[in-house]
Amino acid sequence: MTGSLAGKTAVVTGTAHGIGTAIAQALADEGADVHGVDKDTADLTDGDAVREFFSRTGAVDILVNNAGIQFVAPVDEFPVDKWNTIIALNLSAAFHTVRLALPKMKEKKWGRIIQIASAHALVASPYKSAYVAAKHGIAGFTKTVALEVAEQGITANAICPGYVWTPLVEKQIPETAKARGITEQQVISDVLLAAQPTKQFVQVDEVAALAVFLASDEAASITGAIMPVDGGWTSH
Repeated sequence: MTGSLAGKTAVVTGTAHGIGTAIAQALADEGADVHGVDKDTADLTDGDAVREFFSRTGAVDILVNNAGIQFVAPVDEFPVDKWNTIIALNLSAAFHTVRLALPKMKEKKWGRIIQIASAHALVASPYKSAYVAAKHGIAGFTKTVALEVAEQGITANAICPGYVWTPLVEKQIPETAKARGITEQQVISDVLLAAQPTKQFVQVDEVAALAVFLASDEAASITGAIMPVDGGWTSH
């Protein structure tokens, strides 16, 4: 298959639905050989399981860390097991995948690491302590990786979507309504889209298109960038 990414091998985590599905398809459309990871493929919170997965894929040229979960509750009521799981999947899993992908990228002198972070990598919201902590961590981790490999033909960037209409966002609407004591429609209009000046949900194809560009040769000079795709949310 021909395309701008023909001959490249990509790993995309969290491909069961939403953003991950869209990115995997967009990379494949450009000719990449895409290996998707979801909870049925490998436990991304388990470093040994991630190592086993990478042993099967071989050298990875493009790594997209997208897998994540959400839970909302006040800090003093936040379940410890939920905190630990969110940090493990939303932050530590990226460490496991990046450290395993980098050696072959360094050998090839070419690589693209793309983290799907969140506007919550740049700003905070109440009741999302674990998620916000993890996404802020992803931003710092991405910058560190970018600096370490800047002279080796490898880039590392983070895409920070605002509210995208995905199963993850759909799931948190009733949770947020319960936590705040408001209706689900009020969550959409007064909590979610209130933060985005466009008053529109970001579309998964918009995020996927940016990921494809960051994976291209034309984006070789973009590294260490934390890039909002949030309808103007973080411009406040």
